[in-house]
Amino acid sequence: MEFVLTLVVRVEKRARPAQTDALETAARAVLAILADERSYGDGEWADAMAAWQDNRIRKIVKRARGAEWRRAEALPGITVRGYGTGAPAPADAPVPGADDAAVAEVRVFPPTAVDAVPDDLFKLQVSGTDFEDSGELPPAEAGVPVLWLNPELEMSSGKAMAQCGHAAQLAWWGLSAEARKEWEASDFALAVRTASPEHWQQLLTTNLPVVQDAGFTEIAPGSRTVIADHPQLRR
Repeated sequence: MEFVLTLVVRVEKRARPAQTDALETAARAVLAILADERSYGDGEWADAMAAWQDNRIRKIVKRARGAEWRRAEALPGITVRGYGTGAPAPADAPVPGADDAAVAEVRVFPPTAVDAVPDDLFKLQVSGTDFEDSGELPPAEAGVPVLWLNPELEMSSGKAMAQCGHAAQLAWWGLSAEARKEWEASDFALAVRTASPEHWQQLLTTNLPVVQDAGFTEIAPGSRTVIADHPQLRR
């Protein structure tokens, strides 16, 4: 039986998140559910999480607004809010309000069988998740994990959000328990950036986790989409 992890991004009529904020928030949402105590041991989501992680870590990103979003928030899951910029916020940054138009909000739900996605999630649209950044992004902060996008691929924002979630998950799997705790303590600080062609080729020579897409949507099978560059994985 195939399982799928659903992520829902909030997209109100007059409030669309910035591209990079949406990508970073989606990746942080995946990390949040991986680290949640309900996802392992005797936790209520543990069996579903195990069944999902033992197979293809399929993810789907949908959008919601208004009443759709409120119904999604009523379902078991975790809502993660971004910081409205392309750079991670400092540890003492205030949590943005839900009415802040510049802030991404992504809710992640425990995996379900593909044919058992709750109706309130199943009915949501996949299309309409194309976002943009308003300006040039600052360099990623030193020491912060970076998810590097393949500069040669074009993906919708929803597709890229799922790929960044994959990359964050691969990085998580590669970390020690201590490194995982440190990342969680930072509120899963990370940055998403597009690599230059030269940097991408250099990254491919490392042993860093690489997302290789199955090619069911948008891009060719076997395409390498994101490389997870976590400092702890370079040691």
